[in-house]
Amino acid sequence: MTTYETAWTPSDEQVKDTRLFQFMKTVGYEDYEAFHKASITDVSWFWDEALKELEIEWYSPYKETLDLSRGIAHPDWFINGKTNVVHNALDKWALNEQQHSKTAVHWEGDDGERIAYTYADLYKEVNTIANGLSELGIEEGDIVTIYMPMIPETLIAMLALSKIGAVFSPAFSGYKADAVATRIQASKAKAMITADGFYRRGHVIPMKDEADLAADQCPSLEHVIVVERADCEIDWNEYRDVPWSHLKKNVNDYKTKEMNASDPYMLIYTSGTTGKPKGAVHTHSGFPFKSAFDAGICMDVKQKDTLFWYTDMGWMMGPFLVYGGLINGASIVMFEGTPDFPEPDRLWELVERYQVTHLGISPTLVRAMMKHGTDWLLKHNLSSLKLIGSTGEPWNPDPWKWLFDHAGNSQVPIFNYSGGTEISGGILGNILIKPIQPVTFNAALPGMDACVYDENGKPVTNQVGELVLRKPWVGMTRGFYKENERYEQTYWSRFKDTWVHGDWAIVDEDGYFTITGRSDDVLNVAGKRLGPAEVESVLVERQEVVEAGVIGIPHDVKGEEAVAFVVIRGQQSEDLIESLQNHLVEKLGKALAPKKVFVVDDLPKTRNAKVMRRAIRSAYLNKPSGDLSALENPEAVEQIRALGAFVK
Repeated sequence: MTTYETAWTPSDEQVKDTRLFQFMKTVGYEDYEAFHKASITDVSWFWDEALKELEIEWYSPYKETLDLSRGIAHPDWFINGKTNVVHNALDKWALNEQQHSKTAVHWEGDDGERIAYTYADLYKEVNTIANGLSELGIEEGDIVTIYMPMIPETLIAMLALSKIGAVFSPAFSGYKADAVATRIQASKAKAMITADGFYRRGHVIPMKDEADLAADQCPSLEHVIVVERADCEIDWNEYRDVPWSHLKKNVNDYKTKEMNASDPYMLIYTSGTTGKPKGAVHTHSGFPFKSAFDAGICMDVKQKDTLFWYTDMGWMMGPFLVYGGLINGASIVMFEGTPDFPEPDRLWELVERYQVTHLGISPTLVRAMMKHGTDWLLKHNLSSLKLIGSTGEPWNPDPWKWLFDHAGNSQVPIFNYSGGTEISGGILGNILIKPIQPVTFNAALPGMDACVYDENGKPVTNQVGELVLRKPWVGMTRGFYKENERYEQTYWSRFKDTWVHGDWAIVDEDGYFTITGRSDDVLNVAGKRLGPAEVESVLVERQEVVEAGVIGIPHDVKGEEAVAFVVIRGQQSEDLIESLQNHLVEKLGKALAPKKVFVVDDLPKTRNAKVMRRAIRSAYLNKPSGDLSALENPEAVEQIRALGAFVK
């Protein structure tokens, strides 16, 4: 396995200043390995202490932390406890004299419009909309789809729905009608909240058109609530449509509903490799508390800090941004636009303007920024940054080092973060009390009993295997919505009482993990496992390669062979392709190196800039693609499909 030099080491003073170290001391530990072992040996004790550290408040205290009588796949947390996510994310701060005037949310539109809400401002808005939704007939337990851009009303709607005890189901703002309809039909949502349109790269995207096409397919919908964001001309359905402004007539306070700890508050759908999306069910005491713990205790978000994750509310990092920030009493930044419009420094401009302390981005986004050079970045004072978070996919070393050296001046730690929608946050991370290397994760996070298993279910070190979890954790999805058999089959069917996450990983003897890719992406070339990220890293070592995507296709002799797709700087030439092929052979050996390297204009990506390898593979092989509704750039798929047809 590849070894990396340490890039960042905390000083003793930095270690002692972290919330993680202070929490460890509170519960009697100063050594992380001993603390982590305790956190997974007695998970009830650990999560009980974690919620005290986060100062989570309850209307009625829970009688028991964890009940496993239904088995490890179906844990029940905080028995008889009564709470509401809105109380802990908003109410308690808005009603606090020291905190109510602090900025809760900075928002910036693609067009440069800016709004800031204090906790008190946000409290008033959420109460008003809660009244409006209630008067519209939205009740406790009802499901409401949120198909919205990243605007303040999106956050207000989420919190208002939780306040009245309803369940919100966020859908990616870039979805087309059929993808939205699929999710509404699966959840039987009673209402949808959308916008007339939104701004992207200076253009108005007509969102209501897609919302109407989706709504027409969904008989369960009684209302479509429309925020007039872009003031564009739309068709109004008098029987179904409700302007957002009509919800704002009753500005009185709304008493937050006292919910059971196990009551659902969010239903978030993930795209499956095949078949219909999976609906992960999350509770008032699950996702919000895990997100708050990871952001607050692990990433060290404090009340004085400002958290900005570049994301969409339809991806789990959107809700993570909300609860990771607000439950910790910090400020968050929501951004409607794109990080390189109108100029390539838009992202760095936002960091400087809002004095962002914690910035979250993806490796693909960093690779895209690299091609603009460092001048755009160096125009801005980024001294507010305390941490850069990264999630979504494995890193290559060069982009990681570029970000560390230039955005963080070789001083700001990069918190690699890997988990998922069904996790409510991270399994692995870069805790701030241990040295950090490029690419890797320096620890399994507290409370996460992570291990790497071989094909026989035995733990292995320095060897690629399946990333698994052996104990339940707060934030674990309460199954898939009305599909518990599918949930058990997906995560619990391979090894007894073990969650198989679907990632290939390696862990070394020092406890550093490396994610090598999704286990359904991994290649098996002549009996040798080969992670796509390993090949992609070799390709992007070359100056000419901006980014790379690698897939496996059937081979008569080897069983499978690698095929590479690259986005390059400058012009394509036969000499360049031959040079890249020689470089691959030199680094990987002739048996494993891809024989075919194709230059493409772009790689298929989701809105949060994750390369979708299965879209590359299905297009190249001209096979069914499953759910591709998350794609930002479907034209990239068609170019690859044409290449596959040409080769054959």
